[in-house]
Amino acid sequence: MYIAIEGVIGVGKTTLARLLAERLGAECLLEVVEENPFLPLFYQDPVRYGFKVQVFFLLSRYKQLLPLAQPSLFTGGVVADYLFDKDAIFAAMNLSGAEWELYNDLYRSLAPKIPTPDLTIYLRAPLPVILERIRRRGRVFEKQIEPEYLARLHEFYEHHFATYPHALWVLETQDFNFAELEADQDWVVRQVQARLAQKTTTPSAP
Repeated sequence: MYIAIEGVIGVGKTTLARLLAERLGAECLLEVVEENPFLPLFYQDPVRYGFKVQVFFLLSRYKQLLPLAQPSLFTGGVVADYLFDKDAIFAAMNLSGAEWELYNDLYRSLAPKIPTPDLTIYLRAPLPVILERIRRRGRVFEKQIEPEYLARLHEFYEHHFATYPHALWVLETQDFNFAELEADQDWVVRQVQARLAQKTTTPSAP
């Protein structure tokens, strides 16, 4: 079992990943964010540091996810709070010209080695909700994120998942509180279990 959770910054990916990993007896694989030395600089000067921040993330995520190609290493399954595609979504928005072409060559060389999730959960929420969640978690470098940047990022996510070819569940999160309400936690776990069961019982095409 490999579940990936995606969505814009602050939408609740890590909270849901931890919940599902605990309830499903899986390993929780969390994205390395604060270890990226270029990220605070990127929010100050995106043009200058965009390529550096993206390549760091690309290689970091690749190293984290590559062991999933050996399922025997994760007997209980894995729930990750990001999808490998995430890096290309951000890069498509932040890079251009020769930097984008170089990055894209590297991404296309690495992506086929990463397995496809059994279920991808795409979390969505209105921009004011996301801004409030970012404010509450209090990461210093995220205070520099402009609402316009998040709105544009949302558009890139929507474009990506509009044609996503694998098992996908789009979940509107503004009406749920997975961090505190047990009823909401129970509901989302049941929904995930049902979708995983449906995938495993659907017969393959001849």
